[in-house]
Amino acid sequence: MKGFHLMRSLAAISLGAVLMVGCSSGGNTSAPAAGEGGSGQAASTDGQEIQAKIGVVGFLSGSGAAYGEAQKAGLELALGELNEANKGKLKIELKFEDSAGEKEGAINAVNKLINQDNVVAIIGPTLSGEMFAAGPVANEAETPIFGISNTSEGINDIGEYVFRNSLPESIAIPTAMKAAVEKNGLKKVALIHASNDDFSVNGYKVMKATAEKLGLEITSEATFANGDVDFSAQLTKLKQTNPDALLVSALYKEGSMVVKKARELGFTGTILGGNGFNNPKVFEIAGPAAEGLIVATPFSPEKKDDKVQAFVKAFEAKYNKKPDQFAAQAYDSLYIMSQSLLAAGKADREELRGQLAQLKDFTGVSGKLSFDEKRNPIGDAVVVVAKEGKFVPFE
Repeated sequence: MKGFHLMRSLAAISLGAVLMVGCSSGGNTSAPAAGEGGSGQAASTDGQEIQAKIGVVGFLSGSGAAYGEAQKAGLELALGELNEANKGKLKIELKFEDSAGEKEGAINAVNKLINQDNVVAIIGPTLSGEMFAAGPVANEAETPIFGISNTSEGINDIGEYVFRNSLPESIAIPTAMKAAVEKNGLKKVALIHASNDDFSVNGYKVMKATAEKLGLEITSEATFANGDVDFSAQLTKLKQTNPDALLVSALYKEGSMVVKKARELGFTGTILGGNGFNNPKVFEIAGPAAEGLIVATPFSPEKKDDKVQAFVKAFEAKYNKKPDQFAAQAYDSLYIMSQSLLAAGKADREELRGQLAQLKDFTGVSGKLSFDEKRNPIGDAVVVVAKEGKFVPFE
């Protein structure tokens, strides 16, 4: 990384003055759009409106496009609210690039956004594997890159310009497993995961480590690859070991098919999944077999919270469907960018990086969030269970 001077970017501004986060009923702070210069710079506000471009790299086509589509929807909802709320102070422009869930696509998108579009920051990419590939590119260019769905361990170790508001699987999975053990009395578990993507492999490792820590017997393990459509052999083998629960680490498409096939083969025990299951497509693919699926999430549209319900209402009015975790975290990310840009007073990559690093007690629709010294998110996960076509609190 080029010369990095953290203290130069710390503005003597109280974050409390800009930490007001709005929902559909009236957003409060918004992220200033990225600057036009090669460094993403724009002049200091001095009473003038900041013009800022922010790049977005999303999984917008291909087998996992539902993730990227949800993120795009959340960002566009926040964009409308923020630009309305910050007239005269800040105007954000979003530049979307489709990575198709591919590492090379993410690298190309990040290069384009930084070198051709001159964005002040980048939101995304969607998958952890994409971030491991493209994050170093942004970090080398000293451009803040903000993950909104990257849950693998080591994301923030990429560099000082890498952030995320997505809770790592190391927080979410243990929370769900502990709740399932306590309520369902689990003693024995079997594990299955996709072996060809970083997210699923990381989730599997967390599941296995958590099972061992909780003193659970691991009866068997199996793998598959993204793109597979037949899981009969693996699941038959796992079922024969008589586990109380099946732990599945996968993206929503293959994960949902695993759940469906497991029920078709007669598995009646608990099924617990990782973050990849937090998408409504699970119910379309798995159908009634999804009933009882347990996952952990930082966001639930059923949460009895005024901010959450205002967001859900606005999202439903705009898109005619409820938001999922991916939409919520994307929505919050733009509010975080907004307040940080306003605190910086200009659209400057280094100043923005310094403000983001100070994030503390940000209250968004996906909960309260702070960053630790390595820019990892500090927050709480909510355990939910699939019931009649939607996720509800696991109580």
